[in-house]
Amino acid sequence: MIMLRGLVLNKDTYECTLNGKNLALTPTEFAILWELCAHRGRVVSSEELFHAVWGEKYFSSSNNTVMVHIRHLREKMKDSAEHPKYIKTVWGVGYKIEN
Repeated sequence: MIMLRGLVLNKDTYECTLNGKNLALTPTEFAILWELCAHRGRVVSSEELFHAVWGEKYFSSSNNTVMVHIRHLREKMKDSAEHPKYIKTVWGVGYKIEN
């Protein structure tokens, strides 16, 4: 289980709550959020996320796949890309969640 500033992820049940409210995440969204939280404080590249979640070799065309899932996560978490509380974009590098 990971707990971080009101965000709770339970890998056993694949349940996620934010400030006590259930977030209906797809397994892929959950896996991306888990990876970011598990490595909080450091930037995780799109390539690392793709490999960890899909278990396949990363191709440059896959960058859009990760970006779309991140956008969906932000929408569900009501997190802004411009002023993010959780998922921050580090342009040209990847994504991170800070402690």
